[in-house]
Amino acid sequence: MNFNYILFLSLTLCLNTPTFSQTNTWNGKKCAVVLTYDDALNIHLDKVIPDLNARKLKGTFYLIASSPNVANRISEWRKAAKQGHELGNHSLNHPCDGSLPGRDWVTTETDLTKYSVARAVHEIRIANALLKAIDGKERRTFAYPCGDLKIGDSLYYNSLEKDFVAARGVVPGYMNTAEVKFNDVNAFNQSQTTGEQMIELVKQAEKTGALIVFLFHGVGGEHNLNVDVAEHTKLLDYLKKNKKNIWVAPMVEVAEYLKR
Repeated sequence: MNFNYILFLSLTLCLNTPTFSQTNTWNGKKCAVVLTYDDALNIHLDKVIPDLNARKLKGTFYLIASSPNVANRISEWRKAAKQGHELGNHSLNHPCDGSLPGRDWVTTETDLTKYSVARAVHEIRIANALLKAIDGKERRTFAYPCGDLKIGDSLYYNSLEKDFVAARGVVPGYMNTAEVKFNDVNAFNQSQTTGEQMIELVKQAEKTGALIVFLFHGVGGEHNLNVDVAEHTKLLDYLKKNKKNIWVAPMVEVAEYLKR
């Protein structure tokens, strides 16, 4: 066979073979969905996890380590981890920047502006130790309390990158496989959202071959950022019905998959 033809054939095959980022392959599916739930609420154990389990879906639950809902229900969180849900780190005391507008509820003890980077890192590592005692796992993700990234001019997560697989933020946005920022993963915060609205967000991810991360607090109450249980159920039912096209997995699994 002519050498030039062989070279032409090889180049053609290379040029026409889609790369990972071009196909936006998400573990063999069209898109990926991560369901995250913040603040270790009772409703997460009482309603959300049973609803996820009933549909064989897995989520990420970002726990505030000092919350009574963690201390009083450790065995239930441990069971959730064994069922495949991720117990993520949402800090020890949920410190937020109290200097920002609308932050009157931030106490002196939990005001991030009064923290040093060393204190923030120390408390987050304490939370990691507690979470490991609950689920026995070494690998997990972090979620910024209130989405606040800085203490003064310092990005405090820079001192924690080796402690986590990734960190979830609060800025909405779709991501393809090459666009995920592991130190500030985009997330769509949900409050008073309908099932139809959330499903439309997923459909857009399917069309574009993207990752979408949902951020929930209350699901049927227990938080002022709340989604009705029935609306949340509509989203879960859609994800289950379309599991052939949608990869639903905890944040840690998606981040580790992308890093591989």
